[in-house]
Amino acid sequence: MKKSSLFAVVALSGAAAVMLAGCSGSSGGGTTTAAAADAGRACVILPDAASSPRWENFDRKYLQEGLQAAGFEADIQNAQGDVNKYSTIADQQLTKGCGVMLLVDYQGAAVAVAKKATAQGIPVIAYDRPFTGADYYVSFDNVKVGELQGQTVLDGLKAAGKDPKTATVVYMGGDPTDGNAKMFHDGAVKVMEAAGIKAAAEPPGVWDQAKSQTNFEQALTSLGGKVDGVWVANDTNAAGVIKVLQDNNLKGVAVSGQDANVAGLQNILLGWQTATVYKPVKDEATAAVDTAVALLKGSTPSASAKLDDGTPYIQVTPILVDQTKVKDVVAAGDAAYDDVCTPDVAAACAQFGVVAP
Repeated sequence: MKKSSLFAVVALSGAAAVMLAGCSGSSGGGTTTAAAADAGRACVILPDAASSPRWENFDRKYLQEGLQAAGFEADIQNAQGDVNKYSTIADQQLTKGCGVMLLVDYQGAAVAVAKKATAQGIPVIAYDRPFTGADYYVSFDNVKVGELQGQTVLDGLKAAGKDPKTATVVYMGGDPTDGNAKMFHDGAVKVMEAAGIKAAAEPPGVWDQAKSQTNFEQALTSLGGKVDGVWVANDTNAAGVIKVLQDNNLKGVAVSGQDANVAGLQNILLGWQTATVYKPVKDEATAAVDTAVALLKGSTPSASAKLDDGTPYIQVTPILVDQTKVKDVVAAGDAAYDDVCTPDVAAACAQFGVVAP
């Protein structure tokens, strides 16, 4: 199997889903052993704290609470953007003992860890980002995330009275070492190009605000300062793009995003970002906890979809958030009112009904 085919998603149907739920296989929990199930300890590795504030602000909390509430110990560590640290953390966790490993990949580091875990009979869950060697993949429907981002660009162009067929649109993707980045890209391109959009420029993908800002600034220069829309893969990168737009006094540009982080929500309220894709972390974490607990108890989790290599894919539904729906994110507790509605954003918060819970 070619590595690139790992990221194609195929829905399971009827009997296939039943077979997946009822059978153990090489990619569906077949590595579970009695020793692993009795270990009672979930080992979790988060990737960093820079690519998104979600990992430390939300994922850690929800995973910890969920696993402990189910009666299991949770060892949650953060690799802080260092592949060597990622490997060291994994070795320490495996030495201490893991009943299941839940890994957010960072630049391919999870692949080697998964091999070590599998060799010890420990099931591996790929959380949020896919990688080769996992027994299960728990994430949002990432192609759908991209489709919503592509629709965001189309909506922004329509609001500005721009024809997609002639609009100047820049593509700003995520780090290609993150398997999700291809799904986001493919979903967005499917929607945008069906409407006649063609990329005017497409710098290398990154998960880094400063690099994204530099890359977009260079792309804008190459386009003679003209841009109508920017497909951006997440809110952190979008903040870098928006800084360039602000510096050049370019208003009314369609800009997409993802994560519904504080900066993204503020940019939406102020009109600099068209919308973001809200992925309630609690929903994803709950799905991951349910999968981990099933494995810790020696059961085989069910899944309604799979990756092209056969890995069961537990999907969570993303939500598009524009100015009128920012209030829903705050009401859900995934962004604090005081953080979003700072003095320079307070008027916009009042206009769009964002209130303190």
